[in-house]
Amino acid sequence: MKLVVASNNPGKLREFGALLAPLGWEILPQRALGVAECAEPHGTFVENALLKARHAAEVTGLPALADDSGLCAHALGGAPGVQSARYAGEPKSDRRNNQKLVADLAGKADKRAHYVCVLVFMRHADDPQPVIAEGEWHGEIIASPRGDGGFGYDPYFFLPDAGMTAAELDAAEKNRRSHRGQALALLVDRLNKHRA
Repeated sequence: MKLVVASNNPGKLREFGALLAPLGWEILPQRALGVAECAEPHGTFVENALLKARHAAEVTGLPALADDSGLCAHALGGAPGVQSARYAGEPKSDRRNNQKLVADLAGKADKRAHYVCVLVFMRHADDPQPVIAEGEWHGEIIASPRGDGGFGYDPYFFLPDAGMTAAELDAAEKNRRSHRGQALALLVDRLNKHRA
């Protein structure tokens, strides 16, 4: 089965490719099919993911998978949230986003944060019952980066139970533990139940 992934983020595409490989789906990034990035105007992850999945399915005529994900810091009222990729403005920059996050948390005692991933699978653009799954990954933000794996906020996202940041985990371990891995496992389970 061909599946268009509504993302141009290389890190996300790598993770989806690794996580979906066992299902035997042919994963096609939207860019390969000439699908332009979709606007993300909504204030919630689920609304943006629905919009992106519907857009990719409309343009390609294929089933589509979209995610909207980001980091929510407790002391910042959930920011950067849906603005995670553009927290420091345009153009997108992981370095500037991380600098802004660390600066915004500098005077706060509460450094807790969690990643959120909402996945939406649409069989076609008019699918009345898209399959939706959500995952969360809890940790805390540290002031200095550690590790060179992952992307985004990973070098600053410390996992107390592991004693390391997300960027210090190997790819397989990150995929197993992450918000995206959790959401995808739930999505696959729901898809399998729909097929049964």
